[in-house]
Amino acid sequence: MKDFVIVGAAQAGLSMAYFLKQNQKDFLIIDREEEIGASWLNRWDTLKLFTPTEFNHLIGMPFPAPKGYYPDKYEVAAYFKSYVEKFDFPLQLNTLAERIEKKDKHFIIKTNKQEITCRHVIVATGPFHIPYTPKFHNKLSDSIYQVHSNYYKNSDQLQKGSTLVVGGGDSGFQILDEISSNTSNTTYFSGSTDIRTLPQEFLGKTLWWWFTKTGFLSFSKNSWIGKKINQSKQPIIGTDVKTIIKRGNVTLVGHTTDAEYNTIKTATVELTDVKNIVWATGYKPNFEWIDNLELTDDGYPKHHRGISTTEGLYFIGLPWLHTRGSATLGGIKKDAAYLATQILQ
Repeated sequence: MKDFVIVGAAQAGLSMAYFLKQNQKDFLIIDREEEIGASWLNRWDTLKLFTPTEFNHLIGMPFPAPKGYYPDKYEVAAYFKSYVEKFDFPLQLNTLAERIEKKDKHFIIKTNKQEITCRHVIVATGPFHIPYTPKFHNKLSDSIYQVHSNYYKNSDQLQKGSTLVVGGGDSGFQILDEISSNTSNTTYFSGSTDIRTLPQEFLGKTLWWWFTKTGFLSFSKNSWIGKKINQSKQPIIGTDVKTIIKRGNVTLVGHTTDAEYNTIKTATVELTDVKNIVWATGYKPNFEWIDNLELTDDGYPKHHRGISTTEGLYFIGLPWLHTRGSATLGGIKKDAAYLATQILQ
């Protein structure tokens, strides 16, 4: 029986593994993917971090790039692989955790390969579980190519003709930028344009330098200002939204409301010429595979800074686990350090 099993081998799981290794605990990391860094490699080809090098360091090993550099997804994956190799973490890939049950004072993790027993489980599967698309996408003709942003790689996937990009978050605007830059065909945008945008640098300093100095990343989610930040619409970082939506081949159509065969209904117009749709419409959490887990109204585990209501079961890598910085590559180490002190005391 292991002392700990960590489910998930991205930044959250690896950060916890560091502290377990330092404390000589008997543990195992399992991950459903076939290689380290797959959660990043599976995203679109031009994906880059919003945070520069100096804010991307995992505990115990600096990110190998110059200060002020914005790494791409391939460099992040390579960094994770080097991190695992440096600390020689016990790791089992191609292993999907299908069910977690607690029996007496230990846990049974049922996977696609075997059952694993342990005294403690740390779930580090992140916030991106089930790609969400509105139900009416099933009413569309098969002649329209549909892809969620989770599976979008590049504009070469698309059919000839116009494309509709749905979703006004960072992913939506980055994909809109890429598609509208690579084609003269009409690119429709469905989503809110009433958003705040922030540059990656201001007055010679990176945005994240300012965030650190002002304490923006350190406000607890339970504090008054933390609640205000969490409830407000998230700004778009490092993407020139105004320039993108002013392009001659970009047409704004408002929110998409319904669809039927080849017709897509939006707030301003009915579209009948769309050949492709990219759904940058986010994700829904999925923790139903954990037996008797208490969930919040929005489907996330009930917890205090990663400590769940089930004794011995912990979470890390959730959005706003404690602060806004919990969602960043460099911010995860603070959550991991706190959780480690609570687990190992």
